[in-house]
Amino acid sequence: MNILLTNDDGIDGEGLVSFAEGLRRRAEHKVYVLAPDTNRSGVSQAISFLAGPLRLSERGERSWACSGTPADCVMLAVLGALPVKPDLVVSGINAGANIGTDILYSGTAAAARQAALYGIPAIALSLVGKPPFYWKETVDFAVERLGWLAGLWRADTFINVNIPNAPKTGGVATTFPSLRRYEDSLELFQSRDGRKYGLVNFGDIITKPEAGSDGDAVARNLVSVSPVFIHPVVRHDQCPCAPEYAGVSPRP
Repeated sequence: MNILLTNDDGIDGEGLVSFAEGLRRRAEHKVYVLAPDTNRSGVSQAISFLAGPLRLSERGERSWACSGTPADCVMLAVLGALPVKPDLVVSGINAGANIGTDILYSGTAAAARQAALYGIPAIALSLVGKPPFYWKETVDFAVERLGWLAGLWRADTFINVNIPNAPKTGGVATTFPSLRRYEDSLELFQSRDGRKYGLVNFGDIITKPEAGSDGDAVARNLVSVSPVFIHPVVRHDQCPCAPEYAGVSPRP
């Protein structure tokens, strides 16, 4: 199987490098890496090729750094930057959680979503917690379970996986994305030249502890596996909203 690895932490991110090495040691698959040349965390599914061509720099055997975003990397790979079309795209392993509402902002999740839009099985992998990270244990889990995770994929979804940062986890749970609230604050200041600036200070992240959610699972030291639907809307006959709105088209 031809596997494309990408991420949003950048091509030198420890999670990506360690995971690529772990997969290549197995020699079961042909592993390609095409990832941003620097950190692109929080860029979501932004595409930058609209501003001009993207630069590709060879970084080793079957590895390239890209001047664009995670979504750009997947697009380039699928459209012909690689010598083969990938059979599976794996984004990560991200250094930090991508739980619940995080997937709206996450470049890690966005790369997997972009692959799924092309009809390619896609997985986003994230390590939940703060340094020091248990990379070896996390990579071992991801390598061992990769085939199983890929088998969970269905068209119009990607598989979002969050692994607790622990030497040993308590098992695996199939989950749904939770709701998260970000208690950030804004600091305004003025420089000596009179220009005004705004600095966002990251605050606490409050996760709604719903039973069966990804936040609930990782809080119980379980690996969370969430199938995530990739499209922003569904057909009106599938809409969970009030019946009186079913079938009503938006105003032009």
